[in-house]
Amino acid sequence: MRIDLELMRFKDLLNVKRENDKRFIFDPIRKKWLVLQPEEMVRQLAIHYLVEEKGYSIARINVEKGLKVNTLNKRFDLLVYDSSFLPFMLIECKAPQVPISQDTFRQASWYNMPLKVRYILVTNGLESYCCALDYERHDYEFLDAVPDLD
Repeated sequence: MRIDLELMRFKDLLNVKRENDKRFIFDPIRKKWLVLQPEEMVRQLAIHYLVEEKGYSIARINVEKGLKVNTLNKRFDLLVYDSSFLPFMLIECKAPQVPISQDTFRQASWYNMPLKVRYILVTNGLESYCCALDYERHDYEFLDAVPDLD
């Protein structure tokens, strides 16, 4: 079930600058300027959505951290922790021109193997899908909204 996060309503919260013909965007979690790429803009809009709309604490969000999946080193886009500081939701961000597909979910599921989050959200800023994972039944359910953080 597709959900509309309306991420563009947070564009005025983005801190963007231009230097030497390059555009940069400030990441409030990593506290540094990054080259503005389409995927990075979606990631930053998603952060503002989680903090401003959903009330998630910025202290519970990790950005682009490395993890080991089997023997491979990978990096997730966003990971949200619950009140017990256990992985709660994995968020996979794509550039707006990249369609959300089964491959996008496969990638997020692959990253989730060592994490075992309760929810996965995938977004390209235009399309977003969120699902709840049921590990006991080896099943998932698409949600009509992003879950509240407990």
